[in-house]
Amino acid sequence: MALRPFVQVDVFADRPGAGNPLAVLPDARGLDEAAMQAIARWTRLPETTFVFPPTRPGASYGIRMFSPKKEVPFAGHPSVGTAHVVLEAGLAEPRDGLLLQEGIAGLLPLRVDAAGGVRRIAIRTPRAQLVETADARGARMAEALDWLPTGELPPALMDGGRRWWIAEARDEASLRNAQPDWDAIAALARATESMGVLAFARCHGSDYQVAARAFVGGPAIFEDAASGAANATLAAWLALRGALPGRDGRYRVSQGREVGHDARLDMRVDADGEVWSGGQVVSVVRGQIDWP
Repeated sequence: MALRPFVQVDVFADRPGAGNPLAVLPDARGLDEAAMQAIARWTRLPETTFVFPPTRPGASYGIRMFSPKKEVPFAGHPSVGTAHVVLEAGLAEPRDGLLLQEGIAGLLPLRVDAAGGVRRIAIRTPRAQLVETADARGARMAEALDWLPTGELPPALMDGGRRWWIAEARDEASLRNAQPDWDAIAALARATESMGVLAFARCHGSDYQVAARAFVGGPAIFEDAASGAANATLAAWLALRGALPGRDGRYRVSQGREVGHDARLDMRVDADGEVWSGGQVVSVVRGQIDWP
């Protein structure tokens, strides 16, 4: 058996249990794809990441991401959480405030900010494109979203490496109290080769400007506690419609309350239209894993 460092973190959280859990192996040298998939299946977390020495000039480290079922080309919370572990382990240092992650999605920068003893990490997500918009009252969407009182913006299918339907709820209470029709969400996901539905509502008088719920329609069917990639497609859609909340392209998202979490995601659309998704990360478990 081979002893390897093992870290479990909570992403988009200021305390354990609030965000989205992630397992990280900071030194995955010698592990093949079958072993990585087996470990990810064993952890039973949304994703497990594996860190390798970089192979491309300028990269800070290499990464591979696995869900319990398959390898994932890109996801937001595993990228942010892995960067936190890499920094804690001293495996890389930011250059001009940036790390450069090497993975299937290419070289992606992560901005590292530290203020008041709090470190926040944000990844520049792959640029999302609009695939289609739909009539919320049309036959397809009315059936798929009959459980959600909809808001002003039309439902939109956005592709940012993974496809998500974006649907605005009438208000925060409607979103929080919604009871999703899982069969309808799964059918929509299959028909449009998407992850499912990211529903959101604009909020006022809180420490966040948007509340979001991410309903995954397959292959596993569940509500995601906090999704950086899904919220990046939302940010791209809001920017496209000139509907960004907050100031200077920055706003905060609350996600996960309905599944026992309380995550905060800091979103930013910069002057070039690039979307950055990030927040705080806390380490919860530090130890070793015995794996051949």
